[in-house]
Amino acid sequence: MSKRSSRQNAAANAAAAARKGQDNTGILTIDPVMEPQFENGQYREYLVTTALPLLSKKRNMTSKEYLLVAGLLVCAFYVRCSNLAYPNSVVFDEVHFGGFARKYILGQFFMDVHPPLTKMLFGAAGLIGGFKGDFDFKAIGNEFPATTPYVTMRYFPALMGVGTILLCYLTLRNSGCRPIVCLITSAALMIENANVTISRYILLDSPLLFFIASAIYTLKKFEVQVPFSFGWYRCLVGCGIALGLAVSSKWVGLFTIAWVGVCCIYQLWFIIGDLSVNCKKVVHHFVIRGALLLGIPIFLYLLFFSVHFKLLANEGDGSAFMSSAFRASLKGNAIPRDITANVGFGSIVTIRHLETQGGYLHSHNHFYPAGSKQQQITLYPHLDSNNDWIIEPYNETMPDTFVPITDGMKIRLKHVNTGRRLHSHDEKAPVSERDWQKEISCYGFDGFDGDANDDFFVEIVESKSAPGEAQSKLRALQTVFRLRHVMTGHYVFSSTVKLPDWGFEQQEVTAASQGYRPLTNWYIETNKNTRVNSTIEEIVNYPVLSFWDKVAELHKRMWKINQGLTDHHNWQSSPHEWPLLLRGINYWVKDHRQVYFLGNAVVWWASSAAIVTFAIHSLFSIVRWQTGAQVAGNKHVFNFNSQVFLYTVGWALHYFPFFIMGRQLFLHHYIPAIYFAILALGHFFDILVSYLTAKYKVLNKVSYGALGLFLTFALVFYAQYSSLIYGSPWTREKCEASKAIGTWDFDCTTFLNNINEYSTLLTTATQTPIPEDPAAPIDALEAKEAKETPQAAQKKVAKKEEHQSQAEDAEEPKSDEKVEELVPPLAVDLEETK
Repeated sequence: MSKRSSRQNAAANAAAAARKGQDNTGILTIDPVMEPQFENGQYREYLVTTALPLLSKKRNMTSKEYLLVAGLLVCAFYVRCSNLAYPNSVVFDEVHFGGFARKYILGQFFMDVHPPLTKMLFGAAGLIGGFKGDFDFKAIGNEFPATTPYVTMRYFPALMGVGTILLCYLTLRNSGCRPIVCLITSAALMIENANVTISRYILLDSPLLFFIASAIYTLKKFEVQVPFSFGWYRCLVGCGIALGLAVSSKWVGLFTIAWVGVCCIYQLWFIIGDLSVNCKKVVHHFVIRGALLLGIPIFLYLLFFSVHFKLLANEGDGSAFMSSAFRASLKGNAIPRDITANVGFGSIVTIRHLETQGGYLHSHNHFYPAGSKQQQITLYPHLDSNNDWIIEPYNETMPDTFVPITDGMKIRLKHVNTGRRLHSHDEKAPVSERDWQKEISCYGFDGFDGDANDDFFVEIVESKSAPGEAQSKLRALQTVFRLRHVMTGHYVFSSTVKLPDWGFEQQEVTAASQGYRPLTNWYIETNKNTRVNSTIEEIVNYPVLSFWDKVAELHKRMWKINQGLTDHHNWQSSPHEWPLLLRGINYWVKDHRQVYFLGNAVVWWASSAAIVTFAIHSLFSIVRWQTGAQVAGNKHVFNFNSQVFLYTVGWALHYFPFFIMGRQLFLHHYIPAIYFAILALGHFFDILVSYLTAKYKVLNKVSYGALGLFLTFALVFYAQYSSLIYGSPWTREKCEASKAIGTWDFDCTTFLNNINEYSTLLTTATQTPIPEDPAAPIDALEAKEAKETPQAAQKKVAKKEEHQSQAEDAEEPKSDEKVEELVPPLAVDLEETK
């Protein structure tokens, strides 16, 4: 018999013996780690990577564990699901995600920076509970009416949180940890304050973490399966599905996909070095893993967006973020249709900016407070008669017949409502400070024929215009053009800069000689000309966007909005603060109670210490190995190094990318990373009770006691700060005594002096909810909506115009919509380099 066969038989016998005695072994003594198999090849020694058939069974739960895990889940259900009815008002980002669920039920289009899956599931939970969309989740602290099944909706993330506890246990079990270690680590996750908090409210984080935990578990289960067996394929498909669910909930799932990719590369590196695996099987490993772990998530991601578009078929608040072509596909939209194609002298047109969400070239009977003090020119995002302009010849009377506007033609633009013409000169821009930006205004008076500063050249951008006639003649919707001022050579230009209150916070328009060239691109959206024969005139409409066009446009919007979340938020924090738990987030304050998002410091700091300790351990091991020292070959050390290395990589991939993000960041962004750190911590516990206890007998009596002490400390912290999780009564004195770190800024003045005072507290004696603003992306934009002028408001009331602004009221109050840059509305590629 060969040496290799004898080793395989010995390993198989050991596994069989382990299996036979496993059910008869106490949970303290079960050892699920097997000796790594090394074989001698012709030229070198190699590691056998093919899992033995009994390895998976060795890491399955025993009959005794089922009762243990059942007890764990009962406790987890109590911790996560008890008294979900309180607070009975909106908590933090429930403003957004509850509101989004409502819009799914009503079918109203909205805009968010996250993929749709979890929000759709919240909508489904609300629908199951009988929600009719009659509560808008408008503000933190708003009480839920009896018709809103908010408890049913909160049960969804709570049950996901319970499931994550089970997945934590199973993941560690399949990673080679002993049952008692899996129990203690999972129990620590169960009472980890931050995870409890996020799982009790209508937030995305708990379902996201469940999907990420599912991906980790199925990958670990996959690793112990016999290659190309049914169980191997089943786990691989399950991992692909979990990755698809994660990335369809938040883009953080991309980090999880990257981690799974790293794990596969790590495993394939050893498979390539395994001389017992032929090249054909190596190729199969590459192809099958790549196809399933990338193909399934992509398919699911696109599938959920397809459902998203079908559910949100009606015009809604979020449609203002999208192009007119996109909005034209929504029911109830006010996008102009059947537009006269050819533009000529005498045409009354609306001119829309191509590269931003600012909207239409707009003027009104209000003047700049400085500079020329002439009539303001702005961009306004809504349909309004102040967007109308007449195209005039620059030096002659209006022709009686139709004369088309062609490339290079000199024109003037006369504002219909005020009679003044678009004008520029060598005056400083109203807001922008750059030397190459000058003022654009409207200038003129009755009987004034205009002057040379009213003249502009039309320059058609052929590469951006539709093929054919639109590249030489001005055509509505199809021609992209620039307006170059004849006297100065500057182009009519707009970026996302907003005017102050005197400009009604509408978007600034200037004349620019430099800057990002696409910001000088315009197109005509509406066109009326009585000189055109209506019976033979060509009519155009926005193109019908395909599914792929919609996906591409929506993702551009999501990305740009996400990148624009740069304004300061009261409860934001920096990534370097997260591992040390230096600050939490105030979620809700009312009736002398508070919900404050704060991690369990015992679990948090121990997990961070585990990551740092492993990094130091790895560095020293590498140095010792390079100097020729013998690296420990114990099976527990081998498994520890392998598993903790991959969990540390997962922690890093879910943590370090936040350092390069310029947007607002919050402590809850660290939740996926801390889960990986907790898994790594579990392996530290396991190496303590296995290898170190066997090596140092003095630890034999204290190792399990140390684990019990850790869990006790974690439980004490959970209990002491539980009032901040559940919004339950707490005293001011206990609150002040609980501030272990000065940067924990929960407000102790919120609470009453005596716990008995809560029983007599009138429910009408409420406090102002804080924080005033949730942290979800759209409201954090602070990209203020353009307001309407008083004259326009009066005109709207008097004439009841058919196409009125969605946001207009007297003195142009702000709309709930937030305005960002617009994805190009034409069905052509409008990307252009600087």
